[in-house]
Amino acid sequence: MGRFGVVDFLLRCLARFLLSLRYRIRVEGLDEVARRGTRGVVFLPNHPALIDPIIMTCLLHRRFRARPLADPDQIDRPLIRTLARRVRVFPLPSLARYGPGARAAVERTLAEAAAAISRGENLLLYPAGHNQHSRYEDLRGNSGVETLLRGAPNARVVLVRIRGLWGSGFSWARGKPPSVAETLQRGALSLLLSGIFFAPRRNVIVEFIEPPDFPRRGSRDEINNYLERFYNTNPSPNTYVPYTPWERGATRELPEPEPPRLRGDPRAVPAATREAVMRHLASLTGRTELRDADHLARDLGLDSIARTELLAWVEAEFGFPQGDADALETVSDVLLAACGEVATSEFFTLKPIPAPWFSPSPGNRHDRPLSSPEGATITEAFLSQARRNPGRVIVADQMRGARTYRDLVAAVLALKPQIERLEGERLGIMLPASVAAGVAYLTALFARKTPVMINWTVGARNLAYCLDSVGVRCVVTAAALVSRLEAQGLDLSGIKDRFVFLEDIARGTGFGTKLKAFLLSRLSWRSLDAVQPPETAVVLFTSGSETMPKAVPLTHTNMLENLRSVLALVPLSEDDRLVGLLPPFHAFGVTVTMLAPLCFGLRTVYHPNPTEGAVLARIIEAYKATVLVATPTFLKGILRSAVPERLATLRLAITGAEKCPEGVYDAFARLCPRAVIAEGYGITECSPVVTVNDPLAPRRGSIGKMLPVFERLLVDPETGRLLDPPATGALLLRGQCVFGGYLSYDGPSPFVQLAGKTWYRTGDIVSEDAEGVFTFRGRLKRFVKRGGEMISLPAIEAVVRDRFVPESEEGPAIAIEATPDEANPELVLFTTLDLDRQAVNAALRDAGLSPLHNVRRVVRLPEIPLLGTGKTDYRALKAMLREGPA
Repeated sequence: MGRFGVVDFLLRCLARFLLSLRYRIRVEGLDEVARRGTRGVVFLPNHPALIDPIIMTCLLHRRFRARPLADPDQIDRPLIRTLARRVRVFPLPSLARYGPGARAAVERTLAEAAAAISRGENLLLYPAGHNQHSRYEDLRGNSGVETLLRGAPNARVVLVRIRGLWGSGFSWARGKPPSVAETLQRGALSLLLSGIFFAPRRNVIVEFIEPPDFPRRGSRDEINNYLERFYNTNPSPNTYVPYTPWERGATRELPEPEPPRLRGDPRAVPAATREAVMRHLASLTGRTELRDADHLARDLGLDSIARTELLAWVEAEFGFPQGDADALETVSDVLLAACGEVATSEFFTLKPIPAPWFSPSPGNRHDRPLSSPEGATITEAFLSQARRNPGRVIVADQMRGARTYRDLVAAVLALKPQIERLEGERLGIMLPASVAAGVAYLTALFARKTPVMINWTVGARNLAYCLDSVGVRCVVTAAALVSRLEAQGLDLSGIKDRFVFLEDIARGTGFGTKLKAFLLSRLSWRSLDAVQPPETAVVLFTSGSETMPKAVPLTHTNMLENLRSVLALVPLSEDDRLVGLLPPFHAFGVTVTMLAPLCFGLRTVYHPNPTEGAVLARIIEAYKATVLVATPTFLKGILRSAVPERLATLRLAITGAEKCPEGVYDAFARLCPRAVIAEGYGITECSPVVTVNDPLAPRRGSIGKMLPVFERLLVDPETGRLLDPPATGALLLRGQCVFGGYLSYDGPSPFVQLAGKTWYRTGDIVSEDAEGVFTFRGRLKRFVKRGGEMISLPAIEAVVRDRFVPESEEGPAIAIEATPDEANPELVLFTTLDLDRQAVNAALRDAGLSPLHNVRRVVRLPEIPLLGTGKTDYRALKAMLREGPA
């Protein structure tokens, strides 16, 4: 026995011993399988619990050395990674996580596994590809076994039926994903309380059968039906086994978990949406007769890969990101997913919230106001705030858990050497709202690189334009995000060579570097103190709703003074907890939800997808969030998915980027009667907050008072004449938060000289009353001149929305745009609804608008095009009008 054989022997003995402390395992049929030979065997077990792969490996390794197929994300962990290498795991990426982008990798792995079987190696494959969610195994049309046997037709097939594990702490028997850490912790404590050897054992039966009638050359349905009949013969009930002999109650059966159901009535799905879904399903399946109750796998024959691609189509077509393809079981589910209802299901299970997240503010002082940090740069402000209380938990998300200031410092120190080596003075960052995004941003500054926040929602052409316009050669991103975007149809091939994946950076950071960073984060931050970051703190891009995106450089002073000024009007304390959902390419996302925790001490929990209203409502409840910053579109998604109990801790919702509809105000008041909405107004070029309502005295429909850091003028948009409030006019701004000009831009200057000073032309029309409260009237570019009168397109939209758009409508249902004829522009109504032009114009007259506001044409669309910020993409609508009548 060689050195490696001895190690394997010792590891098997250790594993068997540890398993024996909790499990009494009876093995049937394995000796018979071995007598027939130990080469070219594929073992196909059911998957009742997370612990059964360890049991299977212990049983098979000595005689068969079966190579498992496993999710690389699950095995890429300390110790597990080493053990996986020893048993020579085949990495099989998760389609649920990576979407159709992983299809090629899955097919390649299955081909390699088939080749290994043909060479005489043995394989361990779980046909379901996931843990059982009930006592019955459900293969959901998966095609893994069919594909494998097609590549290795002479493989010996051994079925494995595992009974007794359903109901264990490693199973889904409680209706949610098991927590390995919690189960191991509870098990270890129970063993100690039981005297190690006297803990109650769970009876487990592992039955090996090599059936002569297995349909190895059958269709996918024939193979899966055979496997399900085998696995589901006398399945184990949900059995609870006490953890200690002192526990009251004997081994007993518990009720089966209630399967999660999607909320919503498929009969209420809009006709246009239903038509689009049915047409797509017909093209996938070749069937023209489809019923809502048809099962995607059993009735329509869609395997896991096809369902994953269907899920990606739903995301791309309707804009509602989905979770797991297994959530879609029937045609009805697809219809609900297309309306966003899948986001209201309970498939997303929150990890436990660490107790330090709820710790009070330093010194146990209740409601201590957020402090304004010392320092002229973001790096100085961050270090200043971190030194005040380095051990305080300040940011969290479901991926990284909770992180203290000291943890963030350690992460920056660990990543900084690799970021410094990346090419270029400007570094692209393409990440969703997350702890990782904040760390990447800080590390870029400490590495003396200017962070350029990349908006992936602008489309492939604009994305390449943005990178080229500011000379970005490297973009830090995440492989999961890129795979998801490609699955949604975004062609990233033109810029993919610039991507640097955080996963690769983490793997390339050696243990010595990590240890040094850990020690320095606790001993000395002098290397960070000495850093002089670039003068530009961030480069953002305008939304591109009306022109090509423009690069907006913001300085440290721009952003820090903006936050200081916001806190002068909006009182926040160190006991507040913010939900950060806006992506960091959004001006509010980078300034408010990223810098507020890093530099001002506002504890923040992140969620990467702002459209997942139901998940966000649960995060608000679990993390006891008190403050929410969201666009009205994202806020509406949360409100329509929530019950009052989930939003009970909220006291304030700050919203902006678009006018907040009355329906959102009403829904918020109904669900959160003790909280208020403080609507504001911001511009990327102004860092971004310009006005905000006083939370103590908010005025519905207004955008509040101007931050004290700004000077402003109102001018007549036609003559340029100065206007004294109360008045309505074009808004001009100047102050410490106003940027200095666009990068790589040769268009007209955004500034104007007036009254001996330089002013930024916002391009917006606002009203200011005698009390200094502002109301947003619309974009200057969203006014057209007809009959000598300035016609406000947003005013028309407001009337049509209030009169015709139902509260239940998901996303924008109408948009008004004008034809490009400057001499005689016509007003066109784009809508997803069945609206009559005469009825629309009658409503405009009833609202007191002149006939000059009348709509000349109604264009029906499946959906109104949106930007990634949730705003209507008016540039796309203008392009439709330029292309000719619809």
